[in-house]
Amino acid sequence: MKKLKYFMLILIVGIAAVVLINYPKLDLISGFAAKSVASAHFMDGRSLTAIETGDNDIPLVTLATNKIDEVGKSATASVFGLKTRKAVFREGLGAVLIDDDFDANAKYDIPKRNFTTLNLPFPYGNNEPKDTVFANVDYTKLQAAMNNAFDEKGQKAKRTRSVVVVYKDKILAEKYDTGFTKNSRILGWSMTKSITATMFGILQKQGQFDIYKPAPIAEWKNDKRAKITTNDLLHMNSGLEWEEKYDKISDATKMLFQAKDMSRSQLEKRAVAEPNSLWNYSSGTTNLLSGILRKQFKTHQEYLDFWYSNLIDKIGMHSMLVETDMSGNYVGSSYGWATTRDWAKFGLLYLHKGNWNGEQLFDPSWAKYVSTPTNTSNGRYGAHFWLNAGGFYPDAPRDLYSCNGFQGQMVFIIPSLDLVVVRMGLKEDPGFDFNAFLKEIIGSFKKYNYED
Repeated sequence: MKKLKYFMLILIVGIAAVVLINYPKLDLISGFAAKSVASAHFMDGRSLTAIETGDNDIPLVTLATNKIDEVGKSATASVFGLKTRKAVFREGLGAVLIDDDFDANAKYDIPKRNFTTLNLPFPYGNNEPKDTVFANVDYTKLQAAMNNAFDEKGQKAKRTRSVVVVYKDKILAEKYDTGFTKNSRILGWSMTKSITATMFGILQKQGQFDIYKPAPIAEWKNDKRAKITTNDLLHMNSGLEWEEKYDKISDATKMLFQAKDMSRSQLEKRAVAEPNSLWNYSSGTTNLLSGILRKQFKTHQEYLDFWYSNLIDKIGMHSMLVETDMSGNYVGSSYGWATTRDWAKFGLLYLHKGNWNGEQLFDPSWAKYVSTPTNTSNGRYGAHFWLNAGGFYPDAPRDLYSCNGFQGQMVFIIPSLDLVVVRMGLKEDPGFDFNAFLKEIIGSFKKYNYED
């Protein structure tokens, strides 16, 4: 009995210590958990168990106790009964973390969607892709590369959920982990940033916006931030203060899990360097850009519709949904959901330099613009796209550029090979070796076989 009491005392003290040390983070932990549960359950139909063992299987986030309200379409989470947070799902807008002032009964605008289906095979229609055999592809090696990207049963090392390889507009290979299919919506996290940037390319082609003019932000007109252009923001090279950390309370975590209007989180930061002199990755910058986009339209409805009518539904990404914050801004930094095939369509749009089945959505020069290295990024970053210009992936072509997201969500665009590769999962480097992954896939093309 004494041993049991001693054990219980140690357990209680241990729990108390964990709570005390992490108490300031509890609001963020329960916020992440509630938002993740609400989004994954109501948008992709995942069970609470699947979410907790997959999406929320992250240090500290595992401490949360989660509940789903099917009738109210919401999810709540708390840590040891403390810091309860709630996320509400709204059709058309996705899940949103709410605060005590949120009016659940208030009317809200919903983006108008065009789900027209075309009687064409992938990627230009919704029919299954046609079987095509390419003489220059070693399919045995390609299948081995696909298999190597996934864990064997019972393992949690690579944690890949899906891979799609598209060559010359044809799906060359496709594979899904248990519980996921071609219809599963998967969160792209920061791949959404590339969607946000593309909206400016479309506006620019339409003659509606000039990215080289000072950013249209009234609060900056009377200080040195007045020199910051939208081009600087797209390149993450504005010189504005920002801390992008996710293992602590930072600008990024406070924005995503506490802010009512995420578009203002970066807007209110001071300048710490001259524009185009200090590259600094910032999710706040992308949400500031979303706020700038909102101001280009007379009504909130037009802003909501524009993303879908001019890009997402235009290229048949009908599974995609970009979630909004409490103020109705698209969370362009992080909250885009789509199937793996639909993420591949976005990559193909860039592979074809903005041309989608004969229609030019953005100027061909925009693809070069986003894939040109940003000053001070050491060839690693362009305009809301990541680059291989500096050889980050030594065994892949230098013209590769990509949309990258937390936990290794990737859309690789390789113009020199006419290739798009999408990988969705729960691990990134070093848990998942992307260079080896790309090397194996590229090596299945006989011309680029590394063993020849």
